[in-house]
Amino acid sequence: MNLLLIRLIIFAVLFFAGLKLYRMYRDWKLDREELLEGDENQEGGQMVRCTWCKVHVPESEALRDRGEWFCSSAHRDKYLEEQKSE
Repeated sequence: MNLLLIRLIIFAVLFFAGLKLYRMYRDWKLDREELLEGDENQEGGQMVRCTWCKVHVPESEALRDRGEWFCSSAHRDKYLEEQKSE
């Protein structure tokens, strides 16, 4: 009887330890998936090319004027001045 009780306690401890490890692994995996999904959304999305210098920048950081993309307001101004002179 005494040996049976010890085996039962050991089995219960192992079961709860395994359950705890499984929950930790599941939480870690869900956190990692959320982090990876968050990185994709924070990268800025599609890349666009500056009309003036031809450098690619994220669409969220680029400026758009008259259907053209620019990396900065200085490049936008230079391009518009060039268009006026032509």
